[in-house]
Amino acid sequence: MATVILVRHGRSSANAAGVLAGCAPGVGLDEHGQEQAQVTAERLRGVPVVELVVSPLQRCRETARPIAEVTGLDPVQDEGLIEVDYGKWQGQAIKDLLDEPLWATVQAHPSAVTFPDGESMAAMAARAAAAVRRRDAAIEAEHGPGAIWVAVSHGDIIKAVLADALGLHLDLFQRLAVAPASLSIVRYGEKRPTVVGMNTKAGNLAWLTGADHAPVVGGGDSPTPGRA
Repeated sequence: MATVILVRHGRSSANAAGVLAGCAPGVGLDEHGQEQAQVTAERLRGVPVVELVVSPLQRCRETARPIAEVTGLDPVQDEGLIEVDYGKWQGQAIKDLLDEPLWATVQAHPSAVTFPDGESMAAMAARAAAAVRRRDAAIEAEHGPGAIWVAVSHGDIIKAVLADALGLHLDLFQRLAVAPASLSIVRYGEKRPTVVGMNTKAGNLAWLTGADHAPVVGGGDSPTPGRA
């Protein structure tokens, strides 16, 4: 089983302004977001990351920059990790979107949502989960089952990947929190994925090296049956 560390980009200028950036170009990290990216990179110091994959958008590439310095890896862009195409909602202030009838549906039944002239939430969730699973399988095939890799993406993308790993219907994914610069951890096994961590904001992850995350009866820290 390979391990993917899902990194949400740090706070962007659009986040700070309360604007739905979507796939608009030229949206980078603000000063606080740059500080968050540095902290995130330090959390990965000592972790033997074999691949660093990023959404093509600027705020993710900027978040990945200090991670690349710590890991010594060149970021690889993956269109499957790009932000939701919000269509006509892109670039609008979130406070103005709160009055849109579709906003309530986004919160309660995202599987039924297609943004005006944009992408459906169901299509986003399917392509995001497929992109991560496909990349994870390729990395495990190349580097072995203990491989660890990093994917830098966006809040709704990571929530969709986590919902898929947890077996949650898309209509429940709004129950998940993924803060800027947070780290979530998933291992894809032969039988099912395991969510090792979610929305974590502190702590070095070097403990992942060589960690045995095989499920155990009771879900505790007891030894795996047959092992000392």
